[in-house]
Amino acid sequence: MTGRFELGLNSFGDLASDGSGRVLSGAETVRLLVEEARLAEAVGLDVFSVGEHYREGHNDSAPPVLLAAMATATERIALGTSVTVLSTNDPVRLYHEFSTLDAVSNGRARLVLGRASATESFPLFGYDLADYENLFEEKLDLFMKLQLDQPVTWSGTVRAPLTAQTLNPRMRPGGIPTWIGVGGSPDSVVRAARYGLPLMLAIIGGRPERFAGHVELYHRALAQFGQPMQPVGQHSLGLIAATDEEARETWWTYWQPVVESLARERGFYAPTRDRFEAELDGGALFVGSPETVARKIARVTEQLKLDRFDLKYDIMSLPREARATTIELLGREVAPRVRELLVKEPAHV
Repeated sequence: MTGRFELGLNSFGDLASDGSGRVLSGAETVRLLVEEARLAEAVGLDVFSVGEHYREGHNDSAPPVLLAAMATATERIALGTSVTVLSTNDPVRLYHEFSTLDAVSNGRARLVLGRASATESFPLFGYDLADYENLFEEKLDLFMKLQLDQPVTWSGTVRAPLTAQTLNPRMRPGGIPTWIGVGGSPDSVVRAARYGLPLMLAIIGGRPERFAGHVELYHRALAQFGQPMQPVGQHSLGLIAATDEEARETWWTYWQPVVESLARERGFYAPTRDRFEAELDGGALFVGSPETVARKIARVTEQLKLDRFDLKYDIMSLPREARATTIELLGREVAPRVRELLVKEPAHV
């Protein structure tokens, strides 16, 4: 760990429902996200992040706009992306969007850049999946040059060249905190280290400790590239309720149909109750009472030497009351308990 441990929230803009079971519209869900960012700040959480997706039921296709709205509704909480698909964004446009967000929010902007696990943005914006790797590599190179050293002269194969280009408004000196999101690729881990950027592990299934090798690789690569130590974070899914039973039953009700649909689409196993229970007990679902979730977060924080943990708290059609309860309990009960466990019981969490 490199400093103060941070706890935050991730949203993919999943449609919520109300108390009667009515699924909210996309516009209602967008407005709800702004309310939830305000609530996250009120309960003392450190970060609120939104993703970037172009699928039915998700409303996070314009992260800078969403985050700017949240910036006007909050004062302290950091605002960022749980993933920005850099491969299908233009680095110059992205720079302008986030330098403006950083100005509006008084220095609270953050980014997690990724190559994309969901690839709908490639055909939508006219990119070829065959260029998946090269697009990310070249655009990351340009984006970091823009953040760190202007005016910029740059040329590559994925966009028009720049010659002594200066962008405005300028980002703060050194740029904004920019993380690399990794779903399991060792090459991506090494790339993050090469650029000296923090590492965000997207762990959405299986035992989190299997990523310990990625963290070790990252630390070795940082040293080999002569880079200073950087933070490591984890993004996982979950829900918090008053009791373990309530949390598990609520999550199963809304998680099962989502995963079943993805299983048909992507060809992996359909969810079963036994697999669900196994994922709760030893896997990457952080579902339960505040004490259960706090102990699990503290345990993986010790195992993976984490500096940050972000909980994806929304899932399709989950009632807004359950979403609010998760936010409240994460900030008011889980966060202080995690910090207590990390300080007092590091060998037993």
